[in-house]
Amino acid sequence: GQFYSRRFVMTYPNEQLPAGRPLKTAPAYTDMTEAGAVWGQNWDLESALYFAEKGFKETPSLKRSNAFDIVGRECRNVREGVGLYDITGFSRYEVSGPNAEAWLNRIFATRLPTPGRARLAVALGHDGRLKGDLTLLNWGDGTWWVMGSYYLRGWHMRWFNDHLDDGVTVRDLGEEVAGFSLSGPKSREVIERVTHQPVGDLPFMGCGEFHVGLLRCRVGRMSVTGELGFEINCRMGDHIMLRRLLLEAGADSGIAEYGVNALLSLRLEKSFGIWSKEFTQGYTPGMTGMDRWIDWSKSDFFGEQAARAEKDGNGPVQRLVTLAVEDGDSDASGYEPVWSGERKVGFVTSGGYGYTVRKSLAMALVDADAAGEGEDLTTHIVGVARQAKVIAPSPYDPDGKAMRG
Repeated sequence: GQFYSRRFVMTYPNEQLPAGRPLKTAPAYTDMTEAGAVWGQNWDLESALYFAEKGFKETPSLKRSNAFDIVGRECRNVREGVGLYDITGFSRYEVSGPNAEAWLNRIFATRLPTPGRARLAVALGHDGRLKGDLTLLNWGDGTWWVMGSYYLRGWHMRWFNDHLDDGVTVRDLGEEVAGFSLSGPKSREVIERVTHQPVGDLPFMGCGEFHVGLLRCRVGRMSVTGELGFEINCRMGDHIMLRRLLLEAGADSGIAEYGVNALLSLRLEKSFGIWSKEFTQGYTPGMTGMDRWIDWSKSDFFGEQAARAEKDGNGPVQRLVTLAVEDGDSDASGYEPVWSGERKVGFVTSGGYGYTVRKSLAMALVDADAAGEGEDLTTHIVGVARQAKVIAPSPYDPDGKAMRG
């Protein structure tokens, strides 16, 4: 098999291996392939990495590859116009029942959103360490959605089922719901062309049900890119038509599809962490900055005792920071060591190039005494020592004006 044959072969960070693929695809897979999608694997699902001209082949490399400029164009289109992104690869769980709200209030350390609103939701284990960085949506009809990382569906469902209360039903919607997101300063004008309802009036982190064309969709006013955005969730069978509808509506606005690689660059410019990089079940809310989303006025949530002990004690030993890295021909990807002088103080959790701010960026967990803004550090990227400085979070639009629209 593939893994035995590659036992002594190095796999590059940007290399996609072919065995067993494609296993599962979104309905619009064929149309997106025709549009130039280059595919990567997200658990069992194919996800577009970027969109290129037919015949393009990315060269496996530890350094910036020949796809660097392609990803840069996608990022600029999102920042300056409007981009379309397939969100089939997000997980969705529906929570309902007479005791749903009380159960969610225990499962999540965050204050629950009011009807018609969404909120970033922190889930903790009994030990006070992270169990999820999720999004909680209150549709106002007695049902709630929990959204997160697609590849964690099985893990999160086991956690939910292991702690389920009477009067609560949790359903994985991963095989039923797909969707697309619009992101960028022109995203509102595009979505307003395809619905007669006031979807453009949704406040930041608002949510509701709307007709998009002839399709009934659930829409959230949010975006991982840090831009004005709308996440449009549809039935799996409506995925192809939703894509066509949005591309036609956005043609005069310069709409273009973008992929995972651009999304990762855009979120890095906002210092938005992601699971398995900045967030894992080995890290605490204090280490990762997720403690700012905890509602300390409520009690009896999972992990409360340990979380309060961290808050009221000496604090975490390490903290998550954003680094501006000396530019070169490569960017950090994760687990590169971080040094203060001759002392190793931490490691990079993820990195990449910020096309808007024109800087090589990284996020890192470093010792608390090295986490101050302006701290001069070094890291090693592809064997080369590079200067790195701790900078304020969100080097792009730190006040969040763009995404609030």
